[in-house]
Amino acid sequence: MNLAELLLLSVSLAMDAFSVSVCKGLSMKKIDYKGGAVTALFFGGFQAFMPLIGYFLGSRFAGYINSFSHWIAFVLLGFIGGKMIFEALHEDNDSECSLKGYKLDLKELFILAVATSIDALAVGIVFATEGANLALSVSLIGIITFILSFIGIIIGNKFGSKYEKKAEVAGGTVLVLIGIKILLEGLGVL
Repeated sequence: MNLAELLLLSVSLAMDAFSVSVCKGLSMKKIDYKGGAVTALFFGGFQAFMPLIGYFLGSRFAGYINSFSHWIAFVLLGFIGGKMIFEALHEDNDSECSLKGYKLDLKELFILAVATSIDALAVGIVFATEGANLALSVSLIGIITFILSFIGIIIGNKFGSKYEKKAEVAGGTVLVLIGIKILLEGLGVL
């Protein structure tokens, strides 16, 4: 996986956290930069940690799955991307964004961070099968998620949820396309 693909993958994985961050920003009457930074740190940290778990799980079984790893990557990335697109197009805004007011609740942030980073666990398995540079990969995912989450809070506070669904669809589409590319490379087409 080259650097451009890794950057696209990182941005795509960050879209769930971005969407939740937009919701958090919506619930702020006045922007809370400290709360925004804590929120972004939770999301970025978990997005970086989950691929580590997936990588070590995938590495343990890499010898058994190398011959069809491109199919695994295709299925996992296709599923994750397809799920993101489906959810973006079929969920109510009200179910995602609660306008009851912003409160920095660490238990809630923990749950949200885990929920938005489950996809990254599967990507960690892809990293193991593709022999990706783990340190670079998880660092980029974490940093990009942190930045986009913080930006999401600001956008949510300033502009509302206008871009939330578009970001989810774009992120899902990129994941599906990366999965297709890995499959085509594994089959010798590219």
